[in-house]
Amino acid sequence: MGVRYLEVIAQWRHDRRYRVPGDFIVVDRATAHMNRILYSGTKNASSWALRAWLALRELGIEFEERIVDIRRPQRYENLARIAAFSPPGAVPVLVDGDTVIFDSLAIMEYANELGGRRFLPWDIKRRAHARALVAWQHSGLSNLCAHLSYESSFDPNRRGMTTGEMAEAERIFRVWEDELRRSGGPYLLGDLSLADLAFVPAVLRLTCRMSSLGAWPLVQTWSQTLLGRASVQEWLQQANSLPVVLDG
Repeated sequence: MGVRYLEVIAQWRHDRRYRVPGDFIVVDRATAHMNRILYSGTKNASSWALRAWLALRELGIEFEERIVDIRRPQRYENLARIAAFSPPGAVPVLVDGDTVIFDSLAIMEYANELGGRRFLPWDIKRRAHARALVAWQHSGLSNLCAHLSYESSFDPNRRGMTTGEMAEAERIFRVWEDELRRSGGPYLLGDLSLADLAFVPAVLRLTCRMSSLGAWPLVQTWSQTLLGRASVQEWLQQANSLPVVLDG
């Protein structure tokens, strides 16, 4: 696989975590024996990695996490190293033995298979609907995510939404409200699913810019429940401890 050179380590400031000189990657020694490795990204700069990481964590899949620093300017050299074994040269990437799985959606689906297929409905139509929701997010959520960066969710000086962005956000809230009403909650399809996990970064992007979700009470409860999950809080605790990554 040509990835063993990444295991050269130097002590870092976080407990039990280490990094390769040059700020390439952070390795968790507690799981360094694992044969399943997730190459994720800087916690406050990689919404794609967050989705893959959440699926693995929520489904109880054991893995070693290696955090690739994707901040500029080091991102270019670091992602070039990822490209040596993953065609897109991006994170996340899951290496499971001799299999390389790239793209967050593929990793989420793989995690679901490993986890007993618990995070997609068994009914073929409901499963297709769940995948449609995930695909909507994966394609950019009607282009809203391209305008409201994930990084800005952690910036106290983030800009507000434009009139057009607010209108689109309100439309998305209505879609979520309708989904929750139909399913009966507490999650979009009733039980926690890949759809909920896929939307976590979007929920962060939007709720940090909203003074109130009172017009969408089901979304308000759902978003609080989703962001309050232990896995999400674990990621956010680390993300909030990092220097803000500015857009551009």
